[in-house]
Amino acid sequence: MSQTSLKQSDYMTYTRRLLAEKFPTREAVVTEIMNLEAILHLPKATEHFVSDLHGEYSAFDHILRNGSGNVYQKIKETFGSRLTQKSLQDFALLIYYPEDKLHLQEQKLSQVDLEQWYLDTIIRLLELLKMVASKYTRSKVRKALDPKFVYITEELLYTDQAQEDKRNYFNQLLKNLVKMGVVKEFIKESCYTIQRLVVDHLHVIGDIYDRGEHPDLIMETLMNYHSVDIQWGNHDMLWIGAASGSELCMLNLLRICARYNNLATVEDAYGISLRHLSKFAEETYGLNPAFLPNLVKGDSFSFRGEQLQLTQLQQALAIMQFKLEGQVIARQPDFKMEQTALLSKIDYQAQTIKLNKRTYQLENTCFDTIDPKHPYQLTPEEEQIILGLRQSFVNSKALRKHLDFLVNKGSMYLTYNGNLLVHGCLPVDEAGNFLAFNYQGKAYTGRALLDFFDDQVRYAYNHPEGDQTAQDLIWYLWQGPISPLFGKQQMTTFARYFIKDKASHEEVRNPYFKLRKQEEFVKKLLSEFGLDVSGHVINGHTPVKRGHEAILANGRMIVIDGGYSKAYQPTTGFGGYTLLYNSYGLQLVAHHPFTSKEETLKSGQDIISTTRVVNHELKRKLVADTDIGRQLQENIALLKTMLQ
Repeated sequence: MSQTSLKQSDYMTYTRRLLAEKFPTREAVVTEIMNLEAILHLPKATEHFVSDLHGEYSAFDHILRNGSGNVYQKIKETFGSRLTQKSLQDFALLIYYPEDKLHLQEQKLSQVDLEQWYLDTIIRLLELLKMVASKYTRSKVRKALDPKFVYITEELLYTDQAQEDKRNYFNQLLKNLVKMGVVKEFIKESCYTIQRLVVDHLHVIGDIYDRGEHPDLIMETLMNYHSVDIQWGNHDMLWIGAASGSELCMLNLLRICARYNNLATVEDAYGISLRHLSKFAEETYGLNPAFLPNLVKGDSFSFRGEQLQLTQLQQALAIMQFKLEGQVIARQPDFKMEQTALLSKIDYQAQTIKLNKRTYQLENTCFDTIDPKHPYQLTPEEEQIILGLRQSFVNSKALRKHLDFLVNKGSMYLTYNGNLLVHGCLPVDEAGNFLAFNYQGKAYTGRALLDFFDDQVRYAYNHPEGDQTAQDLIWYLWQGPISPLFGKQQMTTFARYFIKDKASHEEVRNPYFKLRKQEEFVKKLLSEFGLDVSGHVINGHTPVKRGHEAILANGRMIVIDGGYSKAYQPTTGFGGYTLLYNSYGLQLVAHHPFTSKEETLKSGQDIISTTRVVNHELKRKLVADTDIGRQLQENIALLKTMLQ
């Protein structure tokens, strides 16, 4: 017998033993088999896909509350023939923001009218709750209910009002909710239960961090969400890398925060002091137009002189970053990134640089701390600043709490219910052959490449004081030429700061992004991960611009980075894509930009969203057709052996 067979045999024996302990009698085993087989025939629950959140908490929170329009759709299906459009919308907003809507109703209605509104609202909530709960077992619904109201909610949900005695019982329960002063709490928790049941599982396909101001609040929300997985994005890698001890990842993320005026995330949310860095930057650098912070519409500076401060910080961080890039590239020859170590290629006297056989004039330079003879050498003060910042990142408990969750719930990719979820790409050549990353004598391609990096990320994060190898690999994921999260030949940060000619700014994408339009190529990707070619690849990472398609390769490839980030919205023209996968098939949802919760409540209008069917299942999918269903079928088979 092979080692694999032995392991499988041991696993089956162990599983049977656990089942025998849980179901000690024949009757208990029979009951569980009946229960599991019944579950297999329930409709498949709804999956919700989001990507590239980039710290935009308010927009993400709203999309989560409305289930990408799924909540409103359920309301419309239930009450569409009985309520006006305004009443439907008001009811939807109540479910999204129950505390706020309850407060508005209290201000607007008299006590008598308010009590009647409470009763009418509860009846509607119960009807809707019954509808959204219909695809789940009673046990699962019970777990979704607030513990304080489990008994009364179940009584109200499952009481047959056709019987007069039961109807009186039902009405008295409703009146008691008002009489006992718990009606507002009951309404609120019922709304949150509906939100929870409308979406069974959430997939976040990368880039929670950078650009927007509240990635920390997104992380808190995800940590409290009932069922979620995460596929890491390139921007997430910077934060994981910084907490793992990578000084280069740390400098990159700080520079980006300074560029987008989001240093409050670092200082306030994670308690990391930038005082020494700020003092050094102020003393060393001046106003430089190339380093002005990038403000999006509606943003402003919070104090006089903040613009200058952010400009100075950005310069200090950029120069230290370029120095460390040279050091990492020198100690990692397998990265093959010598062409991106640029400080040694500068003619400091002429202020020029030769790139790709062309000589460019450098503008807005800030090279005062660079020794032309030793361009990658940090000054003693820079070394001290970097050391202090590194210790702060590695030891920040608040940051560690969020990144523990991100690492544990995250991965480089995920196969789930026949679909492949990956943030960036699988690096390939023009012919679609997987490119090899040759590292320390081994070659990694395709799925093995992603598995290799997944292992390295986890090792680095759990060993922040270890050697630099794994830390360097996390930085490679940020901008390496065969990084599955970057997907370009090189990053042109230096050129964007110092060279006016935009030809030097071009970042050539991996051929993957052209080939993913072809169905045969996408089928090859699915096969590489052991999936049926009828599945889909779901990507983030690349904003879908105006006039471009998000559904590619005859529906096999779906790109859902539509632009949560305000910085992208002038290019994309809208507020982001999300994806729903229910028992009827896949639906792509395009959203208009989100303004604010306050504006939504004031106007009484939800985000305008457009839903497009990607594929419609001819036969409705059941739990039996899912990954969970296959696991249940294995359990059933084992349980049946216990009856023999």
